[in-house]
Amino acid sequence: MKQTWRWFGPHDLVSIDDICQAGAHGVVSALHHIPSDVVWTPDEIAKRHSEIATMKDGSASGLTWDVVESLPVSESIKRQVGPWRDHIDAYKQSLRNLADSGISIVCYNFMPILDWTRTHLNWRLSNGATCMRFDLVDFVAFDLCILGRAGAENDYPAEIIAEAKTRFNAMSEDRRAELERTVAFGLPGSVENLTLDDLRALLQTYADIDADTLRANLVAFLEEVVPVAREVGIRMCCHPDDPPFGLLGLPRVMSTEADYAFVMQAVDIPENGITLCSGSLGVHPGNDLPGMMKRWGSRVHFIHLRNTKREGQNLPCSFYEAEHLDGDTDMVSLIEQILREEALRKSAGRPDWNIPIRPDHGQDILDDLNRKGQPGYPAIGRLKGLAELRGVMTALSARFDRLGG
Repeated sequence: MKQTWRWFGPHDLVSIDDICQAGAHGVVSALHHIPSDVVWTPDEIAKRHSEIATMKDGSASGLTWDVVESLPVSESIKRQVGPWRDHIDAYKQSLRNLADSGISIVCYNFMPILDWTRTHLNWRLSNGATCMRFDLVDFVAFDLCILGRAGAENDYPAEIIAEAKTRFNAMSEDRRAELERTVAFGLPGSVENLTLDDLRALLQTYADIDADTLRANLVAFLEEVVPVAREVGIRMCCHPDDPPFGLLGLPRVMSTEADYAFVMQAVDIPENGITLCSGSLGVHPGNDLPGMMKRWGSRVHFIHLRNTKREGQNLPCSFYEAEHLDGDTDMVSLIEQILREEALRKSAGRPDWNIPIRPDHGQDILDDLNRKGQPGYPAIGRLKGLAELRGVMTALSARFDRLGG
């Protein structure tokens, strides 16, 4: 398993030097400053490669840009409106330019409007650490009382609505403003963070788009771009919905193993693959992550290892970002299945046998609490997670070696 680290670029408070010291072998990055309908030019791509390859003192970092996360899909493509065909052409050219630079894995998602959604970016745990959290009651309070979405009351049980209204009435103005900013946070590191008016307007554009329509649009997108990816040697991998249930009346089409099975079979080309995010998929109680890796491992091109803890078995539900080895996903069993898949690939002579993984998210601990870095991406919290995951990998790898795989 190739250990990688997400980096948001030169403004990230976690530096390339920090990543080297964490012992990561590669970097996951993107050109977040470029809008989703614009081609990533060779010059911009080369600049990011150079930034990753260089430490603060100008010496070589030894790190390479291994995975693009994400090459964003525009809302026009998702809805198939306006200049969506031009946007697909731009996407194809970006893939060609990335391939020319040596990139072979591109992660993307097909979530309408918002990327991951949370209600707290620094929820305090009993040990003093903080983490990201999705509180269903707070989210309903946002939907009903801040956003004021038409028809929202039809989407939630009466008892949740009553609790949300009571909680909202007790909220300070500061907490209301924080909740608004947090839910509308948009894409991490992106130029496309949203205001409430932006969000209301975008929601209207999805009024007539249901899950079947969005799924069909995803398949149409893949039918266009995956052949180009195959031609230039890029493996594409779709990130799951986060969280894996409907929000704000928007359709979700990549929340379960069945969703992935449909898309993999609809565009049955090896380069059409999966970003297996154990945190996002793990919130859904019906998702068996080790089993999914066993059944679909040949199409898994990139892996996010993180853990979440549900606070209920029904969906939607509240959950928080747990420690990497302490949550609802059996991380040891999942890593065991990843290692088995790598062994199968290696014996088959697949050049992509060493699957890139990264420690996703992390709790803010120690000096992270003062650094105030990118939400979900603390330096020390992720380092702790990577160390724990590395220990599991090392122990299981040794056992595999003794037993001959």
